[in-house]
Amino acid sequence: MARRDNHPRVGVVPTRVLNAAVSVVIPIYNEVGSLERVVGGVAAALPELAVEHEIVLVDDGSSDGSGAIVDRLVAESSVVKAFKHDKRQGYGAALRTGFAAASKDWVVLFPADGQFDISELRGLLQRGSSADLVVGYRRLRRDGIVRALNAWLWNRAVRLRVGYLCQDIDCGFKLFRREIFDQVRLSCDSAAIDTELLMQARSQGYVIDEIEVTHRPRLAGRASGAEIGVILRAVRDLLGLRRPLSAG
Repeated sequence: MARRDNHPRVGVVPTRVLNAAVSVVIPIYNEVGSLERVVGGVAAALPELAVEHEIVLVDDGSSDGSGAIVDRLVAESSVVKAFKHDKRQGYGAALRTGFAAASKDWVVLFPADGQFDISELRGLLQRGSSADLVVGYRRLRRDGIVRALNAWLWNRAVRLRVGYLCQDIDCGFKLFRREIFDQVRLSCDSAAIDTELLMQARSQGYVIDEIEVTHRPRLAGRASGAEIGVILRAVRDLLGLRRPLSAG
């Protein structure tokens, strides 16, 4: 059930939270250099964190050979399942596909770029004892100046448009109660989906908490979030968002 208070509750973390059933959704676009390492790390970490778990890979029309790696990972593990877009549809579209396919009690959003540490999922799950969504924030971002500036501008644009949701709206490491996706209606195909999701969840009384997460330098591939077309699409979607009515 959604919690109707406005602030996370603090208390002793029960062991059962760490035994929750977890779906890890990994969106992919041209991550051939890091994909296998990232999925391998997630697969190794999950048995220690969740009694039941699955890894949901969503290939958003990659053109660099990531699709072949996805096929092999699915063939090698019964806990990995995959979905492919025939052509690139956007980050938001990849997330919507992954969220719809996730079947466990908790859904983790985790990127394929190798810039986050899956072992820190334990901390997010612990926060889940008193919150419905747990959003990571990168106090020290390991990005170039242009990407860091874009992120700073984007966070401020989001706050001007819909108010404060979290410190680091575009952080790719997040945790959600699965039931949330039965209550919200997501439409954004771009990075604005993070704003759309948190805005709708907050309006329905779901509790949002935040936790600092480690951010590492990208070792392979190229971030697509700084592409001008991607940015313009996200801005368009952000401007098109409507503030939902608050839960009574």
